Amino acid sequence: MSTALPPKPRMIGPKVRICIVASKYNEQFTDALVENAIEELGELVPQGRVDLIRVPGAFEIPVMVATLLDRDPPACVIALGLIIRGSTEHADLVASSVTDALQQLAVKSLRPVIHEVLLVEDEKQAYARCIGAQLNRGKEAARAAASMIDIFQELDRSMPRNTSHSKHRNA
Repeated sequence: MSTALPPKPRMIGPKVRICIVASKYNEQFTDALVENAIEELGELVPQGRVDLIRVPGAFEIPVMVATLLDRDPPACVIALGLIIRGSTEHADLVASSVTDALQQLAVKSLRPVIHEVLLVEDEKQAYARCIGAQLNRGKEAARAAASMIDIFQELDRSMPRNTSHSKHRNA
């Protein structure tokens, strides 16, 4: 597990659309994830458009991501949420389901889906990852999104596209 944020990627120049799908559940923490991600995207993708969609809980995130990717795919989707473990296995089941679904959506759509739906033990871990400055997963998600957009744009510039097998990624 990393203990600090990765370095900032280079800024993304052309206009791109990024969608954040965030859970409303555990609001104090998810609001902080969203705020940090949007703030960081403002620095990394200054000409970008960030659309925010809030869903009730982590379990609802993948269906919204699927809908966005099907209707008008953005350059990247960031999934934000927080699951705090309880005394049953429910949290683990939800976290596993969300992780699997998001990965399948990214591979199927050929679009980056940044997964920061966190599974933590307690509110102390949640605070460190959502609100704290050193290990902030909202900022980390924004940096991963900017890096992936840059990589996909570079790939589009340097490699001819086989239009029968790939989808247009510029959003």
